[in-house]
Amino acid sequence: MTRRAFILVEGHPRGNGLRYVQGAKRLGLHPITLSADPTQYDYLGEERSEAIHVDTENLDALIRECCQLRATYDIAGITGFTDVDETTYATIGKLCRHFDLPGPNPASIERCCDKFAQRQLLEEGGVPIPAYRLAANATDVESSAAEIGLPVIVKPAVGSGSMGVRLCRNADELAEHTIYLLGGKHVWRSSPKILVEEFAQGPYYCAEIMGNEVIGISTADLGRPPHFVFRQFTFPALLTNDEHERIVDVSLSCLRALDLGWGPTNIEFRWTKRGPVVIEVNPRLGGAPDPQLIQLAYGVDLITEHVKLAIGEECDLRRCHSQTAAARYLVPDRDGTLDWIGGDSRAAAVPGVAEVKLYVKPKTPIIRKGDYRDWIGHVVAASPSLARTEAILQRAVDSIDWSITPFSTLRE
Repeated sequence: MTRRAFILVEGHPRGNGLRYVQGAKRLGLHPITLSADPTQYDYLGEERSEAIHVDTENLDALIRECCQLRATYDIAGITGFTDVDETTYATIGKLCRHFDLPGPNPASIERCCDKFAQRQLLEEGGVPIPAYRLAANATDVESSAAEIGLPVIVKPAVGSGSMGVRLCRNADELAEHTIYLLGGKHVWRSSPKILVEEFAQGPYYCAEIMGNEVIGISTADLGRPPHFVFRQFTFPALLTNDEHERIVDVSLSCLRALDLGWGPTNIEFRWTKRGPVVIEVNPRLGGAPDPQLIQLAYGVDLITEHVKLAIGEECDLRRCHSQTAAARYLVPDRDGTLDWIGGDSRAAAVPGVAEVKLYVKPKTPIIRKGDYRDWIGHVVAASPSLARTEAILQRAVDSIDWSITPFSTLRE
């Protein structure tokens, strides 16, 4: 009998890859990871999981590799870690179409990747969004900001992970960030297009969706402006029934407007004076450790259910329990060289802690960029109440310490 393989196209090294490998194995599948650099995934060796070197940005190369694999395996399904890069997920959609396998609509994914096109479709669908303008140069940025009114959010129209996103509160900050984006410091994967948006102010919420069902809504704490570095995610968000229903209704409107509805979607909101305003629709699963938080909070294993969907089986999204689960990110307060970091084993021993993960090793240069790349680790905890979960997180985080020597000190 031919072995059933499940193909995983790489995502982010810190992402959900390990859980996808484990989820595939639980379903009796043989996971095979396609990656431009398989060595960056430590868990592949630990799991004794097969990996193949291939250019994952080249659709033809991926098709050739899968065709070769079909000589040995029955390819049951294809997906990716889908943590950060939506363009990879669009490629996966095309790969699924080529082999007549279940998968996302690549055209819908690509429209979402362009945040300006996404904004236009949401606006046409009557979805509440911030005022926005598209800019191609410094003059456009300045005039767009004047029309909308400061403060504004200025960000690449194509991008992810909050990279290049900044709140500009005055003319100087606007000019500074425009120079950063257009002056060669920001890496563009396509021709430079800048989105200038109204700053929607209010509490942050995020809806995690599978198919057409909202599985959970989280809230988040962010670092101080002008950047948007997440410090903590908590499931579930404390919402009234009316607030929850309004976020669900707007989420479903987003799916209709963008022609989504297969597989996972992640939608970010701000609750403003107008109610829930959509900041961004991500046509993918939320990044790690969001799926783990959902499993801890509700008992729903979104990754395993996503694998089921990708092999044509029915999902089971029923909640098994109700807890408060939260992840706290470790964020340094200075640039420099990391001398040492430790205490993770003490933090992991705190009752209620589900995971402690450090992303960096001693002697690593720390250069804060104002996005997810600033994180150096995270702690995940869960308990029956928000107060208890917060206390567990704080105790665990207090157990972890590190030392950073500023670059200026090293040069003296």
